[in-house]
Amino acid sequence: MRTTQTSPTFPLASVKPLEGLVRYRGYCLAQTRRAMAGRGQRRAHCPVDRAILEPCGAVEGLAYVRCPSCGSLFLADLPDWSAWAGLLAGVSRYRQSPATFHADLVQSRADHVYAPKLEWIRDTLRLQQMDHPTLLEVTTPPSPFTPLLHDSGVCAAAFTIDEMAVAHQPIGPADSQTVEVAVLLESLDRVDDPARLLQRVVERVVVGGLVFVTGLVVSGFDMAALGLRNLYLYPPDRTNGFSLQGLSALMTRAGLELLEVSTPGVLDVGVVQAHRQRDLSLTLSAFEEQLLRANPETQEAFQTFLQQQGLSSFARIVGRKP
Repeated sequence: MRTTQTSPTFPLASVKPLEGLVRYRGYCLAQTRRAMAGRGQRRAHCPVDRAILEPCGAVEGLAYVRCPSCGSLFLADLPDWSAWAGLLAGVSRYRQSPATFHADLVQSRADHVYAPKLEWIRDTLRLQQMDHPTLLEVTTPPSPFTPLLHDSGVCAAAFTIDEMAVAHQPIGPADSQTVEVAVLLESLDRVDDPARLLQRVVERVVVGGLVFVTGLVVSGFDMAALGLRNLYLYPPDRTNGFSLQGLSALMTRAGLELLEVSTPGVLDVGVVQAHRQRDLSLTLSAFEEQLLRANPETQEAFQTFLQQQGLSSFARIVGRKP
């Protein structure tokens, strides 16, 4: 199985500055509470292996539960799917508005977030000898990745479809077209039923086709160090916090053969450092304290170790439909 590393590094502030994120996060939390004001239900079983979920704490009063077998985290309570779809659509529009930090970092995020993902897709297609395939982007529009796909020349045709519609709405004749490649960038982190979404996506991929998935994983260093104190964990963007084991198993159980499982993240140490600078009373282990006091070369070497051992908090997985 292939794994990848990334060598270029960039500061946390260039893609998701903590102070800017706090305001955006507050909006997301408020909108999540509003969406959950009506009837909802508690999630009882892990979408990976159906294990009974256990309480593990709360994020700003919103309870999360944990799978005892794979270690994944999930928002405990969800409204009906239409309310959740409306929430995701509203947050996606807000994310693209001038009101959030994203608007001030358009070029930086294009260079450091989306361009590497596009290159990853391009390189994988080349390795798998797939020339200009048809491609399905599964997301909640609007997506900043969509125009990059269309302009890249990496595929013969690119279609974008709403992730919640894929998971919950009946498939009509217009939606039944098969594709050679599907791309889900953090989609499984957001949706209310990630197992159902992934299964329906796999159904639309031809035999031999590829499914690209990215996500933040709670088995990574900054998530393990900070737990529910991590300000990058919040709904709806992080409704599901899979472990690397859990995300890999979810794809395998959807019928995919895994070609790549990597954690090429570069921001784990920076995320923990930013939290400590924001809150000097934050309790960390002796090792984590020592790491934050280390010189930049030591911190970079540690981040490389996290990449090599699958211990960073950003995951990339490629599956093939056999």
